Amino acid sequence: MAAELRLSATAREDIVDLLAWTTEHFGEQARLRYERLIVTALRDLAEDPERMGSIDRAELGLHVRSYHLRHSRDRVPGEKGVVRRPRHFLLYRVSPAGVIGVGRVLHDAMELDRHLPSLYGDE
Repeated sequence: MAAELRLSATAREDIVDLLAWTTEHFGEQARLRYERLIVTALRDLAEDPERMGSIDRAELGLHVRSYHLRHSRDRVPGEKGVVRRPRHFLLYRVSPAGVIGVGRVLHDAMELDRHLPSLYGDE
């Protein structure tokens, strides 16, 4: 049974921004592939928030974890191709009640300290 998953307003904005950027630089088909990858990664976390590839980020706060989209790349359904080199990760927290709150969706080249979420959506 999948856990409840909530996206913070900031995480939703991150997704909108990265999909718009992808469309602008790589086209509509690339955006659709990246969107499917994000959805697959979110579903994967809902099934198992500590799945292989997730990293405990205790230095960022209690119960905070990160999960790079590349770990879900081979699980994307469909025949439209895969994202060859995904560059984003999910920064999330699992509440004591088991709710998964995604605080940010960040590019892996960003300075993490400058982009930490104030809310995770699991409050």
